[in-house]
Amino acid sequence: MKSIIFLLILIITTSCSFSQTAEDYFSSGNAKAELKDFIGAIAEYNKAIELNPNDPTVYFNRGHAKDDLKDYRGAIADYTKAIELDPNNSETYYFRAFSYSSSEPLQALSDYSKAIEINPKENYYFSGRGGIKSGNSGQTDPLFSVVIDPLVSDQTDPLLSTFSR
Repeated sequence: MKSIIFLLILIITTSCSFSQTAEDYFSSGNAKAELKDFIGAIAEYNKAIELNPNDPTVYFNRGHAKDDLKDYRGAIADYTKAIELDPNNSETYYFRAFSYSSSEPLQALSDYSKAIEINPKENYYFSGRGGIKSGNSGQTDPLFSVVIDPLVSDQTDPLLSTFSR
């Protein structure tokens, strides 16, 4: 009887010491993504989401991994969930816009504009929006975007003002 109790305690103790937290899986997913193992990263993010389904950062990072695999529909779904959980993160709108850019340019334009509304100091948001407006799927040089998207509120540089007219 003592050996059965000892065995049960050993099993419980061992299983508790090897259990991982959502943050552990998230960190592991980030490490795999850094190594360009996007499928492995997604698997780790899935485990993190199972343990903590309310962390927008995990959805954001999983969406980014799906973007890297060119799974734009999956990325859009993850970015949408991240936005649902944290609607004030301009980066999430920016990356969702990028995922929308080739298939749904009007939705991409809306997301780039929302990113700019939240954080108008990020020039690459203007670049993405300018790319959509120019029919270039959001892929433009940030300097060129000033020419095609001059909606910067503080254009104090006279050279930029000249080009944006």
